[in-house]
Amino acid sequence: MTLPLPVRLRTASTLLFGCLVFASIQALAATAAKPAPLKPAQACSSLLKADLSAIGGDGSRVTSARETTNGGALVCAVEGQLAPSVGFVMTLPLKTWTGRFLQVGCGGLCGRASLEVGAAEGCLPLQAGGFAIASTDMGHQGMSGDFGRDPQQRADFAHRAVHLTALAAKQLIRSFYGKPAARSYFTGCSDGGREALIEAQRYPEDFDGIIAGAGALNFQVQNSMYHAWQARSNTGLDGKAVLVASKLPLLHQAVLAQCDKLDGQADGLIANPRACYVDLAPLRCEPGVAASAKCLNEAELEAVRRLYDGPRDPETGERLTVAGPMPGSELAWAGVFVPESASQPIFSERIALDALRNLSFETDPPADFRLADLPFDGATFDRLRARRPLFDATNPDLSAFAKAGGKLILWHGWSDPHISPLNTVAYLNAVQRVMGAAQAEAFTRLYLLPGVYHCGSGEGPSAVDFLTPLLDWVERGVAPQAVVARAPSPKEAKSNFGQPTAAGASAAPAAAAPGAPPATTVAPNARLRPVFPYPAMAVHDGKGDPNTASSYSGVLPPSVPALPAWRGDDFFRPYAPSVR
Repeated sequence: MTLPLPVRLRTASTLLFGCLVFASIQALAATAAKPAPLKPAQACSSLLKADLSAIGGDGSRVTSARETTNGGALVCAVEGQLAPSVGFVMTLPLKTWTGRFLQVGCGGLCGRASLEVGAAEGCLPLQAGGFAIASTDMGHQGMSGDFGRDPQQRADFAHRAVHLTALAAKQLIRSFYGKPAARSYFTGCSDGGREALIEAQRYPEDFDGIIAGAGALNFQVQNSMYHAWQARSNTGLDGKAVLVASKLPLLHQAVLAQCDKLDGQADGLIANPRACYVDLAPLRCEPGVAASAKCLNEAELEAVRRLYDGPRDPETGERLTVAGPMPGSELAWAGVFVPESASQPIFSERIALDALRNLSFETDPPADFRLADLPFDGATFDRLRARRPLFDATNPDLSAFAKAGGKLILWHGWSDPHISPLNTVAYLNAVQRVMGAAQAEAFTRLYLLPGVYHCGSGEGPSAVDFLTPLLDWVERGVAPQAVVARAPSPKEAKSNFGQPTAAGASAAPAAAAPGAPPATTVAPNARLRPVFPYPAMAVHDGKGDPNTASSYSGVLPPSVPALPAWRGDDFFRPYAPSVR
């Protein structure tokens, strides 16, 4: 996409203005539009009598309801089950509720209900306990993919659990407060981002505003082809990892040396990784040098090439994934498809095997199936199509969601190693193509964060609040422009929002991760950076403090290249979802 210069400049100045006044808009939203707290109409324990059978079927009920504290606020903490096996948890404020409901998605293959809210750094209504918050385990307990062998649990995970939890939570809110929630919101990352898009696509009237972070929207390909390829590409003939984490800083610095300044600023971040074409030749070891801390041998270089490029059909050369990890993400590969030592297992292999053995195909492979048994070709890819309408969330027809007045914020870290951000770009492109650019812009925004890993952390500023702009958009009609991200201090607790964990890991108790995150202290020299709606990028003015948000303006690139063709291009066309 190429825009004439006057349009680019006009857009840039508009986005800069949005950045400069963002703090003022937050303050306005926190004062002028602050709803008065609403009190419960009945006792917390009365929710034990709630009849949820009309939502989940016989046996659906509240199993626990007790008064406790959450982040300093008094709440009614609820646990329940929707038949046959969907667990959910919920907190309802006793003194601070403002009429808002927030549902939180889960990460990986779920298996536990977590009330940790991410991408809401400094959101005042959240910190003040203004939301009733709910979450679900998506119909099974534990992180293993074994549930995929049960048709009911597959459907619960795919879409049913998140929708029924929304219905149950709204019923409990109405019973507890004597009135329905005025506004309903959803936020999730990773599989939670997929769940967010499932809601917008399948159940467009459940939520007024949705935040979908780093969504596993291409679920079928993502958990099979992508992670299987990343694991295989870094496995030698001896079964050990070829590339180990100690070599990643060397690779990362070489990439920065070639591409860091492409955005006009040497700051250790690549603002537009798609403009970066990495030349690996400078990293090659000299002839006769088998291995060195200062170079990569041929096997390591080949592994890096394959990791960047992704799988292709060996006969046609056709791509089998949207994209691999972006240049600049190299440090984030550690612990995902690059282990600390050659003898350690590769996490991507565990992710892929769990999906391939239990979820991906209509006929499951034998229990002893290994990644070495998986052909990376068009025929294997096409076997994934059967369950794609069940698990995937790539339908770009959001007309019903838009008609209902819904607002959608998409976000993704450019340095995400788990899910290529080009999946989210491809989805936005499809929404714009199907609905028209103008209509899509009326209810959708995409933010891409330089140097940010999967659902957070990384070299780039990752502490960000998308919830406050969403509230402004839904409740006040103020469409989001620039959003300011902050680099967390080393002392701050790391967020686990949406983070996948090892397959088969034991699930934490449902009530172990309550509500809003703890308040943090912002260091006076914190690194601040505005993030602008895609495709605009934050460009430094060449004069101001590079750690100050007002030193940046939003600039559209001269052109936005088309995404590379791949075998799943048709995934991003309207389709009828499957319920089972």
